[in-house]
Amino acid sequence: MIKGKKKDVKKKDAKKDGKKAASEKSEGSLGATVESSLTTLPDVQNESVSEETQAIPETPDKEPRVEEPPVQPVPPIHEEPVLAQVIIKSYECEQVDEFFEGEGFICFEGGNTYKGLFSEGRMNGEGTYTWADGVKYEGTFTKNVPMHKGRYTWNDGSVYEGSIQDGLRHGYGVFRSGTHPFSYTGYWCNGKRHGKGFVYYDQEQTSWYSGDWVNNVREGWGLRRYRSGNTYEGQWKKNLRHGHGKMRWLTDNQEYAGQWECGIQHGSGTHRWFSKRVAMSQYSLWNEYVGDFVKGERHGHGTFIYADGSMYCGEWVHNKRQGKGIFVFKNGHAFQGEFVNDLPVKCPIRRGSAVKDKKLRATSTRRHSENTITLNYLEEISVLGSDTDFDLSLLLDFLPREDREEEVKQVQLGLLRYISELREIYYFYSSLGCSPSPDGTYVMTKLQFWRFLKDCEFHLSKTLAEMDRLLRGDKPLKDIHHPLEILLFRTFVSNLVHLAFHIYHEEFKDKVPHLQRCFLEIMSRNVLPFACCVQGILYSSEEFTSSVKSYMEKCWEIHGDFCRPCPRPPFEPTMKLRQFLWMLDDFKLLSEQLTAARVLGIFVKVGASLPDIHGDNLELEMVFLEFFEALLECALVYVTKDMILKKEAQDNQKRSSFEIRFSEETSAVSFTEHSLPQPPRPHDDTEPAHHPSLLETLLSFSVTPGESKDDVSLPNEDVKEEQDSCPENELTDEAQEDEQKELFSFWICKVETFFTTKFFPAFEHEIVLRDKRKEMKKQDAALAGLRKTQAEELKRLIAEKEVQEKAKRQEAAEAQTALAL
Repeated sequence: MIKGKKKDVKKKDAKKDGKKAASEKSEGSLGATVESSLTTLPDVQNESVSEETQAIPETPDKEPRVEEPPVQPVPPIHEEPVLAQVIIKSYECEQVDEFFEGEGFICFEGGNTYKGLFSEGRMNGEGTYTWADGVKYEGTFTKNVPMHKGRYTWNDGSVYEGSIQDGLRHGYGVFRSGTHPFSYTGYWCNGKRHGKGFVYYDQEQTSWYSGDWVNNVREGWGLRRYRSGNTYEGQWKKNLRHGHGKMRWLTDNQEYAGQWECGIQHGSGTHRWFSKRVAMSQYSLWNEYVGDFVKGERHGHGTFIYADGSMYCGEWVHNKRQGKGIFVFKNGHAFQGEFVNDLPVKCPIRRGSAVKDKKLRATSTRRHSENTITLNYLEEISVLGSDTDFDLSLLLDFLPREDREEEVKQVQLGLLRYISELREIYYFYSSLGCSPSPDGTYVMTKLQFWRFLKDCEFHLSKTLAEMDRLLRGDKPLKDIHHPLEILLFRTFVSNLVHLAFHIYHEEFKDKVPHLQRCFLEIMSRNVLPFACCVQGILYSSEEFTSSVKSYMEKCWEIHGDFCRPCPRPPFEPTMKLRQFLWMLDDFKLLSEQLTAARVLGIFVKVGASLPDIHGDNLELEMVFLEFFEALLECALVYVTKDMILKKEAQDNQKRSSFEIRFSEETSAVSFTEHSLPQPPRPHDDTEPAHHPSLLETLLSFSVTPGESKDDVSLPNEDVKEEQDSCPENELTDEAQEDEQKELFSFWICKVETFFTTKFFPAFEHEIVLRDKRKEMKKQDAALAGLRKTQAEELKRLIAEKEVQEKAKRQEAAEAQTALAL
């Protein structure tokens, strides 16, 4: 308790003795255990970013490895000054009964000062404590102790802002180094990084770690991205990769998934070396080793599968084939025997070993290519190859039997004419919205195929739902409209031929070859002019697509919940425009901005409704692409700037008021119980102080001339050209890019606010209401049954009583008759 008079108390300030020495010493490593100090820089080390293990070469030669940096010496530990025992030199403050009260300023001997609130002679409330060397604490005090929330500023510019307990960083907080490009955002315990946290190690934010911490070291489950672009996701122990994890070397086109020990591969695992594949091919090529590793080398028993289809299964020693093993050549011949120094002891006898070959290939982790001749359904050799062979058996039923063979040949020739363009189109759409593939291989999904059909204006002839039914084949009903269905290139080509026939067969019904004419017409009228010109909001930019893809799974669940059986065969579940409108009304999302008329306009915008063709028809079906894009458009209309500001204020309030009192039970988090958050992009800023300025920039974004304030979608090409021709809109390319980035960032804020605070909570509330209604119906049914049982019982009792009374009356009548006689 601090009194107004100077107390002759023994000064106990251990901070001053050794702070200068501590500031001159280099920081320790992340593995060092150092107690935190209010007046010294936190134990944030200048971690090396070159600690990643080198990729294992395919050659048997031994390669050098880059080991983890050694642990630095532990810096000395300094005790904190006890603020209640320092001697007051001067003060400016009101006193009540010789105790400081209210707001005041105190200067202590040694040069430390305090300015803030006092209560009962102690520093209580908001205040600022400044040490003589310039270190400053701004925040809350409780009985002379920094508590709850505060901000430390060191004299080198380093800053910590967040939760405080007993003067130590404890809870959620953000630290930014003033001398190194280092920042940490996450949880602390007794002054150390402990729990979930995110670290940037460089100014460019290309080197970072997101995951678990234990006493300032990476331990548990985490994701590490190195400056080279290589990544590791898995278990850590004492800052080293230890346990199960997956490492990807983007620079060397390699990846390893398996066991690690002390930072290197050790134990069982799978290592892949990706090869350069043929341009626009959908088939991956890689060499693969599955087996034992010892100290980063292939050692023990393992299987090596080569990209050409050959394979070795046997013993390994120091990355070389050594011992007994069997080698299967790509032509199917096999050699079994001893290997020494990566070579067979004797020349292999090239004799077929079909039984062993089949057994080995059955245990292989991936399918091997074989030299086969592809026959089509007419038992003829296909001129298109195995990846382009397609099935037209359903279409041939519409053609005369004598013309079928010629029709197939002619349509194959038509496909050969455009096969290069079709491969380019397939590759373009299959990579939409996908993260970079290690070997550049992509496979098209139904969602991307729908986007292709929309871009090429197929939906002007038939709805996407109708086209799905035409192409269903033998798929189950629930998978007819599934957005993640895989379409290989052969399926893509086959679908084009089928749709060409169903769209243009009336126009060419009297001309031959019929199928070829329909296909050539759809290529010239639909595909070639419009393909690869992506429309719609979903794939408008890579950043926007990657951001909104996280909401797809939940939206697919909601879409399925509102689907109803189609009244026409095959009676699969679908959603109509009317049901989408009812869904918004049930969720109470129709507002002054998002009116029913505006929703109808959104239907037209996403192509789910075409008034010129169908009129205002709410009975039209919509597939998931139209459903999801309609929701995104609704989000841009529904969410206002005030909603974003309100959500941002709530998030900041939660972040600032959130405190966690760690214990050993709560801090020991299993990596199987919690999934890692998606790591932010390198340009994202995780500093809380940066968000308001970014939000202010986004909200001040001006509406582009030619756009209404309500329509925040991208302007069409005609509007863009018109804007470019206006003198007042002549902007530099850099300014336009910045403006476009700000627009997409604003969209992302709106979409996040809509889904996280409105749409998803409304669905959960609807589910709760449904469960309550079901429970109430059960209770009503049970009550009705009980009432029925009671009524029947009462009716039975009344009937019995009436019978008894009737019997009594009869007996009384008989008695009176007997007396009269």
